[in-house]
Amino acid sequence: MKLKFTFLNLFLSCISLLIINTTFTSDVKGEELLKVELNKEIKKGKFLIGLKQYLGGENDSFSKKRNIIFNADKGFLNLISSNGIKHKSKQINISWVDIPIKNPKIIERIVFGPFASYESAKKQAVKLKEKGFETTVAYPKNWEVWIPFQDDLPEFESKNKISRKIKNFQITPVLHNEYSVMKLEGPINIYAQEEIKINGVNFGKNFYLIKDSYGTWTLVQKIEFDDYLAGVLPYEIGPNSPLEALKAQAVIARTWGIFNSDRFSMDKYHLCITTQCQVYKPPKISNKTVQKAIEETSNLILTYRNQPINAFYHGSNGGVSATAGESWQIQDYFYFNSIIDGSKSLNKIFELPITNESDLNNFLDFDKEKFYGSNHSLFRWNKKISSLEIKEKLIKNKLINNNDNVLDLNSIERGSSGRVTKLEIQTDKVNKSIVLVKDDIRRVLNFIPSNLFTINKLSDDLWLLRGGGFGHGVGLSQSGAIEMAKLGFSYKEILNHYYRDAKLQTIEILSQ
Repeated sequence: MKLKFTFLNLFLSCISLLIINTTFTSDVKGEELLKVELNKEIKKGKFLIGLKQYLGGENDSFSKKRNIIFNADKGFLNLISSNGIKHKSKQINISWVDIPIKNPKIIERIVFGPFASYESAKKQAVKLKEKGFETTVAYPKNWEVWIPFQDDLPEFESKNKISRKIKNFQITPVLHNEYSVMKLEGPINIYAQEEIKINGVNFGKNFYLIKDSYGTWTLVQKIEFDDYLAGVLPYEIGPNSPLEALKAQAVIARTWGIFNSDRFSMDKYHLCITTQCQVYKPPKISNKTVQKAIEETSNLILTYRNQPINAFYHGSNGGVSATAGESWQIQDYFYFNSIIDGSKSLNKIFELPITNESDLNNFLDFDKEKFYGSNHSLFRWNKKISSLEIKEKLIKNKLINNNDNVLDLNSIERGSSGRVTKLEIQTDKVNKSIVLVKDDIRRVLNFIPSNLFTINKLSDDLWLLRGGGFGHGVGLSQSGAIEMAKLGFSYKEILNHYYRDAKLQTIEILSQ
């Protein structure tokens, strides 16, 4: 293996002498194109989206042959690398090679996590910062918080995972063309006047390849807010939703993106494209209703005290919305309250908070047609779960050993909406029980659609969970918004229903 690395290193060193730099004319200097300044891009009305993460590494599912190909059907592609290489052609082929490091480094850190959400990880990071630690919120596979390793760490911190990694090679991008192979350095800007195909799929016109904090690379797209929303709305609320529901979704998706634009700041981009952010896919066909919803709400966001709000949303709240503090380990926001999600007459029938299983069972038994969003497939659900299923999930998350057995399941704390905020799992070990808190309940027991459920023991090793809703339950319920739109509510009325005391405000885009 060492001979292979040495030969490859020598090969790359030799071919670097043969590099032919092809140049191109541009109105923008290369140095300006390569600046990745996250806050400035937001002010210009643009997001930097991490389309494909972990490129070149073990978790790379996109460039399986360790290469990525950019094509232009019309015009030419332009490439600028941070080491001064400029290239122009119809096709750009970049692959990753492992180049040995002369002096291998040992990277040591204390790792907290995994956390079920960015919100919970960020709260842990804030706690550690208040104690004087330098913190990083990372996402290698799950959300984690890192602090540098020190020999004199307090006992609480030293109990957490100690990560040691020897870095003996560097994943390096190289550009292939007809005459040579050129070593590149990030950030690498690739752009064109027309749509660019990446591994055969149309994505957009402006991209970066940026080295991340894990030694791998991320393909990042620079995209205007409204173009980004055109790839979010069809996959979040659905392209066939009523116009007013789509307009409400456009406002909150834009707001959420701006509020959370520091989520991947350590890796020099704003957002990912999965459910850890907002689901985004480049739209293959433009949808007229989606485009109209975006255009008619262009640059509108929700604010509280003149600042963008953390505009959470989800699939279905099961008829009652949650506060942020009962869904994640964070402080509540003033604009989120538990509300009965239906007509005003329902508020006379049900009082909040819902504090016990009996009251929640009565709520779940009530005529679901009286609530907004009751057509959702998981508005009401039943799940039979066995002790073996629970055990397998606990073992997978390293919470119990193989010889431990599950004896009982109890909700020991509920939030104001009736959602379980503390779930106790008793085992056959003396004085040993597992307590899952808030979002960790669904992270560990990921077959549960929401935390809005009651527990009914059927036998010694079987339980029936009766529940409602899909997702965390905070903010706008997409199924509720769709039904409200069908009933004639405007997007402003829908937003006011789910985000009390928040105001619609137009943001200023510097480039306009």
